[in-house]
Amino acid sequence: MPRLTRRHDRTARKESWLIYCGDVHVGSIGLRSGDPTESDPWQWRSGFYPGSRPGECTSATATTFQSARAAFLAAWPVFLSKRTDADFEEWRQERDWTARKYAAWDRGEKALVR
Repeated sequence: MPRLTRRHDRTARKESWLIYCGDVHVGSIGLRSGDPTESDPWQWRSGFYPGSRPGECTSATATTFQSARAAFLAAWPVFLSKRTDADFEEWRQERDWTARKYAAWDRGEKALVR
């Protein structure tokens, strides 16, 4: 299994990191927005869909980036232990189909069948 990598999310309004396992987006860690200042400022998410069932992805908040990262790193092996290569492939197929759909829309084609 490829190792995890972290990429800065340049589209996010606040500091946010996207986490990948190879080419599959498997989670994120970022500053929350719109929450009271007395609540935890960081949030993490571990998992991906499609390729998993509802409720298998986990997320929580944290007080610091380091604690959010540690919580993600603890949750990831649990999620990963229930995944197969087919689950990762399902995510890739959805990503590729979505890219084709939006490319067709950009060309003015509105009906795209799976």
